[in-house]
Amino acid sequence: MRGAAVRSRVTPDQQCADAVDLARAAAEEAAGAEQIGGHIGVTADDTRVVTHLFECRLPGYRGWRWAVTVARASRARTVTLDETVLLPGPDALLAPEWVPWNERLRPGDLGPGDLLPTEAEDLRLEPGLAVGDEELEPAEPAEAAAAEAAAAEGVGEAGAGAAEGTGGTEAGPAAAAAPGGVPRRAEIGAVADELGMTRHRVLSRYGLHSAADRWEDEYGPKTPMAQAAPASCVSCGFLMPIAGSLRRAFGVCANEYSPADGHVVSLAYGCGGHSEAAVMPKPIEPAPPVLDTMGADPT
Repeated sequence: MRGAAVRSRVTPDQQCADAVDLARAAAEEAAGAEQIGGHIGVTADDTRVVTHLFECRLPGYRGWRWAVTVARASRARTVTLDETVLLPGPDALLAPEWVPWNERLRPGDLGPGDLLPTEAEDLRLEPGLAVGDEELEPAEPAEAAAAEAAAAEGVGEAGAGAAEGTGGTEAGPAAAAAPGGVPRRAEIGAVADELGMTRHRVLSRYGLHSAADRWEDEYGPKTPMAQAAPASCVSCGFLMPIAGSLRRAFGVCANEYSPADGHVVSLAYGCGGHSEAAVMPKPIEPAPPVLDTMGADPT
């Protein structure tokens, strides 16, 4: 076998093991003669099926080898080619394990034109308000009569106010009702849309806490900037309050000279740009010069 070591527990077929030239020719045809190194060894894959291994000289494929499988039919003397592949060896340089894109993504990777889909079961989101055009379940007769009376009274008062010029308001989407005093989901949706409540998904408690943790880590009281600040953001005039449940803990910095300008900051954060840290005194303007134009120089 031209010095090649047999590395298999199963004794390889002798005629297949001797077909080194056939295997090398197949490897050279696949990659080129300059990319094929020395013959490494032979492995027996099955009865009369043998794989020849050759060194790979392709740049960047350290430890890889070309594997050429040959076979021989029963009671046949001719060895035929089966396949030629490039396989990694025990000490081959391999690529890192594949990681899904959503796990590789990092803050700042999103660029103009990129789309970042969110999973249907994203823990940061939860279902919001979703309304359609179908009617609600019919109300009881007594409830329907009461709704009709209230609607009629409201419309009458609005019309009277408008006629008298007292600034009466028109009946909005919430006051309208379907025949029989049954409100429609479309009317509820109109009010919700006006209030900005028609998002299909909203931030969940988990997403809210995750955002608060990120903001606290980046612009919180434990940062070096806050530790050296003369005062905290809670007393700074450049702090813009926010709405929602986090308004008691965070705000937005509006100081263009602060490193946190335009960012959500903790009320316990601080920097040297605090509005009351060092109030600059009004500069003293020098008195205008006095010019004596009436006197005369002595001769």
